[in-house]
Amino acid sequence: MSTTANSLSKLALQKFKKNFWGVFSFYFIVFVGVISVFAYLFAPDNSKHANQMHVSIHSKAPGFSIDMLVLPSQIENQQGFIDKVFFGKNNTVTEIPISQHAISANTILYTEYVSDGLKGIEKVYTLEDASIKPETLIAKKTFYLGTDKYGRDLLSRILVGARISFFIGFVAVFISLVIGIFMGSVAGYFGGKVDAFIMWIINVTWSIPTLLLVIAITLALGKGFWQVFIAVGLTMWVEVARVVRGQIISAKEMQYVTAARALGFNNYRIITKHILPNIMAPVIVICAANFAAAILIESGLSFLGIGAQPPMASWGAMIKDHYNYIILGKPYLAIIPGLCIMFLVMAFMLIGNALRDALDVNN
Repeated sequence: MSTTANSLSKLALQKFKKNFWGVFSFYFIVFVGVISVFAYLFAPDNSKHANQMHVSIHSKAPGFSIDMLVLPSQIENQQGFIDKVFFGKNNTVTEIPISQHAISANTILYTEYVSDGLKGIEKVYTLEDASIKPETLIAKKTFYLGTDKYGRDLLSRILVGARISFFIGFVAVFISLVIGIFMGSVAGYFGGKVDAFIMWIINVTWSIPTLLLVIAITLALGKGFWQVFIAVGLTMWVEVARVVRGQIISAKEMQYVTAARALGFNNYRIITKHILPNIMAPVIVICAANFAAAILIESGLSFLGIGAQPPMASWGAMIKDHYNYIILGKPYLAIIPGLCIMFLVMAFMLIGNALRDALDVNN
């Protein structure tokens, strides 16, 4: 039995490897996953939430470069290494965009940057610490994808924002699997009144528009990061439950289930050890689709303002902040996060199609 299962798994894996778009999507998802986990190591702006604002350089085009005067602070950063890597660095310095500067002894004469060709205010900064060289406080900064309307680095916001869109898929699918497999297993295996009651719950939940139900749950739990994850997960279990129920209804009449009952195994063991491992193929496929749906729902919630809250970076919130720039000559501010959502959703849909073909025993 084990040898047969292993051979079927190997056969499915071989079929999956032959699907170019499935394999490409898998590596793309892994790439986005690595970016999501270690976003602050890759982001040029590694401050918490990539929220370093410079209003004077707002809405600049990709590739924009400027000299930045970095003024030290008396506040010491007490963060640990792990905290910096996964949650960003607490911002303890002051960055000032400058158009001109001159260094003399321990003073820096600089002109603040002002857009639209205007001349900024000239100021003088005197170093109190003689051990610090004035030239080390001037750094050239390049914004490879430009800046948003608040003067934040768009590339950094995109990288950090990938974390929410990526991980909401995992959390939402995990919640939907736990609830959906339990409800579907109980309904399909026991049948009768239990099945009728659970199907009534499923049909009522199914009849409510998904986005409306998510909004209701979000408002009940409150706005926030984890609240959105839970809300999306609680609305996606219905599809899993219906698939599991249908599969178990057909599987519970199989000979191996009858043999398990004859051997005196309890219902829990029959369901978890014998039936569920044999019906997971369609569940895996629907999980891939749920990943994509969860990303779209979260983006829609963030666009509506009830998803991840500022200053947290989110692709949906970035589109909300900049959708009006589409007709103001800088459409990339909304198009770039929109393309990120599209590519990630497409990758999950393609890998779902590849898994469906690979796990299809009739193909």
